Amino acid sequence: MSAEPRLARELTATQLARYSRHLTLPGVGITGQNRIANAKVLIIGAGGLGSPIASYLIAAGVKQLSVIDPDSVELSNLQRQILHREKDQGALKVASVQRLAVELNSEVAVHCHATYLAPENAVELFAEHDVVIDGSDNFATRYLSSDAAEITGTPLVWGTIFQFAGQVSVFDPQSGPMLRDIFPEMPEADSVPSCAEGGVFGALCGVVGSLMATEALKIITKVGQPLTGKLWLYDALTAGVQILSFDRDPQRASVRELGDYEPQSCSVVVSGEEIDVTEVEKLRAQGQLVLLDVREPWERALATIEGSIHLPLDQLSGDFWTQFHWEPGTQVVTVCKTGARSVRAALTLNAARPATLAPVLSLRGGILRWLAEIRGQVVNY
Repeated sequence: MSAEPRLARELTATQLARYSRHLTLPGVGITGQNRIANAKVLIIGAGGLGSPIASYLIAAGVKQLSVIDPDSVELSNLQRQILHREKDQGALKVASVQRLAVELNSEVAVHCHATYLAPENAVELFAEHDVVIDGSDNFATRYLSSDAAEITGTPLVWGTIFQFAGQVSVFDPQSGPMLRDIFPEMPEADSVPSCAEGGVFGALCGVVGSLMATEALKIITKVGQPLTGKLWLYDALTAGVQILSFDRDPQRASVRELGDYEPQSCSVVVSGEEIDVTEVEKLRAQGQLVLLDVREPWERALATIEGSIHLPLDQLSGDFWTQFHWEPGTQVVTVCKTGARSVRAALTLNAARPATLAPVLSLRGGILRWLAEIRGQVVNY
């Protein structure tokens, strides 16, 4: 910590009452609460994980809470991102953190950064804080966070969620291994579906985010044993918990400078299996196009491209080719929300495609990009 805890006599009667449940805790007490009151914490992301993290750190009374997130609130966020309200749609997510502090604990100073974490700002931001908590939703930011933590020596609380599963660990360069010691290489950006594509159980964010806040407070108060060198795994469907241990890789070179964190595209992009919206429209005008929508039925109720046929991804098989009469020159293009599931659908169909037919392509950017470019509609769900 950058400063010594304040003396007990500096706590006001109001503060003693507010934090009394901390003050009576063995190992926390006055000293631990003073450490919290002097702590500067950075949260990456004000979404599903950032919501419970920010809520509990504000309630705990940290001195300064910084939050970095460039996004605005959308209707689909409200199923799990409990910081935000219906009236916040279109507003910056970081503004919700500031409002919460005013309403819950006005002693906490909130610094908002409505931008992305990037190599240009990461090291400076990490060096200014005692603890960083990574609640981001992409591989590039996670690896950037771990590397910036290693360079600056800042403890990093790390967590991820997907569908019904969550993971939490603490990467403390002063005492334990880092992200690259357990996952050496950054995966391709599309190797795992995003929460938008694969879904996420809303309340899971509360479970994982609350544990991340707990780990941060343990680091700050110096109570208990943080998850340094341990990976906490949670399965919401079975309520199963596992804790795996891992060590520093003695063969791994220390990170001394930030590198390239541009998201890597999946293999189908490299193999040329995608098609742009403008090319799709040309084929539609020529009458040589079959659009295959591989989304779920409820998604088609929200937005549909006229004339598309529907077959959900989990029902797709090689039998598809026997279900229709195929005219020479017909081009099949798969469509999903943003282009991830449709890529997998194209690969599945191409594996069983008759040699006389053209390779199946995937609509780059999915129906959301088609709606934006063709109809001028900004739609999300």
